[in-house]
Amino acid sequence: MQLLAKNISKTCNSFSTQPNWQEETEVLVEEKLEESHQLIVFNDEVNTFDFVIQTLIEVCQHSVEQAEQCTLQIHFKGKCGVKAGEFDELTAMRNEICRRGISAEIE
Repeated sequence: MQLLAKNISKTCNSFSTQPNWQEETEVLVEEKLEESHQLIVFNDEVNTFDFVIQTLIEVCQHSVEQAEQCTLQIHFKGKCGVKAGEFDELTAMRNEICRRGISAEIE
């Protein structure tokens, strides 16, 4: 859980015949932050661009454009976070990607 401070301003409307005051207070709001994990896919010298793109489309439900962009990042940077989400959901995707011979892990 994280506490966030929200600021409310205090002003006086000087154009009115009667002052209209608004108070400034800080309010702590408690929000539950979801833990988000990343599915990371790594570059290799074995799999083709087309195979990685097709895998991301089929396994991660990427659009063609999104899969192409991720594949380029995998190629040039060595890895790419291709999906964010809950650990259990990403585990199934990672298992399928690895079954297809592509290196992946969850962070």
